[in-house]
Amino acid sequence: MEMRILSCTVNGKPVQVGYDVRECLLDTLHDRLGLTSVKRGCEVGECGACTVLIDGVATDTCLYLTAWAEGKTIETVEGLQAADGTLDPVQQAFIDEFAVQCGFCIPGIIMSAEELVRSGKTYTRDEIRKALSGHLCRCTGYQNIVTAVEKAVNLVNGMVGEDGGAA
Repeated sequence: MEMRILSCTVNGKPVQVGYDVRECLLDTLHDRLGLTSVKRGCEVGECGACTVLIDGVATDTCLYLTAWAEGKTIETVEGLQAADGTLDPVQQAFIDEFAVQCGFCIPGIIMSAEELVRSGKTYTRDEIRKALSGHLCRCTGYQNIVTAVEKAVNLVNGMVGEDGGAA
C-alpha cells in the first residue's frame, strides 16, 4: 500500500489527509474525513449517491481518484448549512416540497441541484429531470424532487420571492 497526502479544500476549510494511491475520493471523504453524506451506492457511477461538487461541478466520487483532487475545492452537503444553522436554499426547498423520504440518495441529488442553482440559469422541468438523470431514488417518483429543484433555482435566481410569488 502506497500512501500519499492530499491537500485540498473541503467545505471551505483547508484539508490534508493521507490516502492510498488506489483510493477513490468516495473512500477518502466518507471513511477518512467522516463526511457521511457521501454515500457508497453502486460504486460504478450509476446511482449518484456519492455526488459532491468538485470545483463547482457535480462529480461521482466513486469514479474519481483521490489523487485527482489535489488542490481542488470539494463541497458536500455538510458544508451547505450556514454557521447559524440556516439551511441552504436547495436544502430548504427539499424540506418545503416534501422531497425527502429515506434520505440515502438525497445528499447527492442536492449537490447536483446546487450546480444547477449556482449556474444562474433557469431550467424547465424536463431540463431538471435530465440534469438529475444520473441519480437513482427508490423511494420517490421524482416529482417532488424536481419541484424542489425548480423552486430553489427560481428563488435563488430571482424568478420568485421567498413567499413563492413573483419577484
